[in-house]
Amino acid sequence: MEQMKKVKAKVLSQTKIADDIYDMWIESDLAASAKAGQFICVYPHRESTLLPRPISICDADGEGNRLRIVYRVAGKGTEELSLYHTGRNIKILGNLGNGFPLSKAAGKRVVLMGGGIGIPPMLQLAKELKREGKAEEITVISGYRNGQLFLKEDMEKYAPVHAATEDGSAGTKGNVLDAMSALSIRPQVIMACGPMPMLRAIKKYAEAEGIEAYISLEERMACGVGACLGCVCKTKEKDEHSHVNNARICTDGPVFDARDVEI
Repeated sequence: MEQMKKVKAKVLSQTKIADDIYDMWIESDLAASAKAGQFICVYPHRESTLLPRPISICDADGEGNRLRIVYRVAGKGTEELSLYHTGRNIKILGNLGNGFPLSKAAGKRVVLMGGGIGIPPMLQLAKELKREGKAEEITVISGYRNGQLFLKEDMEKYAPVHAATEDGSAGTKGNVLDAMSALSIRPQVIMACGPMPMLRAIKKYAEAEGIEAYISLEERMACGVGACLGCVCKTKEKDEHSHVNNARICTDGPVFDARDVEI
């Protein structure tokens, strides 16, 4: 993994694409080394919002030095980010985390599952899997609250996309597992990101069916670099250094083999 860097970057564009969901392109040479499942920390300018905001990488254009983040306004920090316009200088720290293990998709039927703000990292993952060309089949299932199907058209460039909505206004009514069942999709590998209840359900399903599952844990983080221990999760095995059953999501993850974590 390449060494993380704190760098100055520039906002290239920003668009509101759904209720409280914003799509931002950033100019940064970090794009050249970005991998699906990694994240960056964005530093707000206000002194009252001192801690950086960890946001998943949605898309990366290495040749154009462009990173894309899609995030939900959830507090003062992300509210500030939503007000940035083209040309605004920002500080970011990246690239952070381990990313998804693309090699596990080789020769397999892979289903990518994103729920809510866990949908954005599935775009870069679909793009990288398509580019690598080793997966037998790639399918995306995205879970939304309603019919605002953000990023669906973007992902359809790389794989078939099926939607699940809580209110039944588009696609299958229910969650991503409901959609997979309704469509009779039988994966050999699942790669997912989303809220914890969704990931718990995927872990349970994968273990029952004997399917490999790699899950990206959404978690509130403070430092983003493993120093504060504010984002630990329980693991089945003891850490070889600390000799306790935990892992730091920001550095040991955020992507884990579902079999290795207790959630």
